Amino acid sequence: MKKTLIALALTAGTAMSALAQDIVDTAVKAGNFKTLVAAVQAAGLVDTLKGPGPFTVFAPSDEAFAKIPKATLDGLLADKAALTKVLTYHVVPGKVMAADVKAGKVKTVQGQEITVSTTGGVKVDQSKVVATDVAASNGVIHVIDTVLMPK
Repeated sequence: MKKTLIALALTAGTAMSALAQDIVDTAVKAGNFKTLVAAVQAAGLVDTLKGPGPFTVFAPSDEAFAKIPKATLDGLLADKAALTKVLTYHVVPGKVMAADVKAGKVKTVQGQEITVSTTGGVKVDQSKVVATDVAASNGVIHVIDTVLMPK
């Protein structure tokens, strides 16, 4: 009985620490956001995305970043102001889980609006949401297949 209780306590502790990871730590742990994490670091946004939030991040996967020509991506990574504009265009204030997504215009942290559509799957602007509800302590990540570019 005592061993069972200890095992349950350890399991609960592990589950709680997994939930305690913020947006940045969750993205790092996922393993398919290496370019996004590097971009967040280059833009100086790590502390912001580790902050209290809550945030909803439409996170481009490494495959999404691979669609951008290398020279364009390198130029973007070298321009902190432009990079910050692009990255904050992927973030919406608040924690919006997939079940709560509604079609329409949504204001981003960057200031412009993104268009969310729910016909034939969820899309954000022209990017398809390919995975949802990656929970973090300060928000949620939804994985998208294309990097969003502000207008």
